[in-house]
Amino acid sequence: MKIYIDADACPKPVKEVLFNLAKNLKHEIIFVTNQFLTLPILPNLRLLQVARGFDVADDEIVKLVDTGDLVISNDIPLASQVIAKGAETLTTSGKLYTAQNIQQQLAVRDLIAHLRDNLQVTSHSKPFSTQDKANFANAINKWLTTQAK
Repeated sequence: MKIYIDADACPKPVKEVLFNLAKNLKHEIIFVTNQFLTLPILPNLRLLQVARGFDVADDEIVKLVDTGDLVISNDIPLASQVIAKGAETLTTSGKLYTAQNIQQQLAVRDLIAHLRDNLQVTSHSKPFSTQDKANFANAINKWLTTQAK
């Protein structure tokens, strides 16, 4: 089992959680990004730098991911693609996307995009909070514990 991180949009506090986890895990953790990223020197951490371009990192994750892997990303279309390959996706705020809930998430995303495109709503991303970091840490620990059984 591997853990892939959609690293271009991954908040620094989430990276810190992952760096700390890596010290005690044997699972390979792969940060996929289109820009250089400094990682701690640990045997299970790896940087996979891809070319710049729209969805290049996402496409690489989809190409590499396998059944049982975990992807860390807030990108719902990416989540849908990796779930179709038998993996799961955890958002940076701790929400787990699975085969059971991804279609609903895609529908909500598409509805909001449609409303936004027609100027019926505006969307604003809220800043990443300490609670988001705690939720992520709890969720990934729970996921790892579930996988160990």
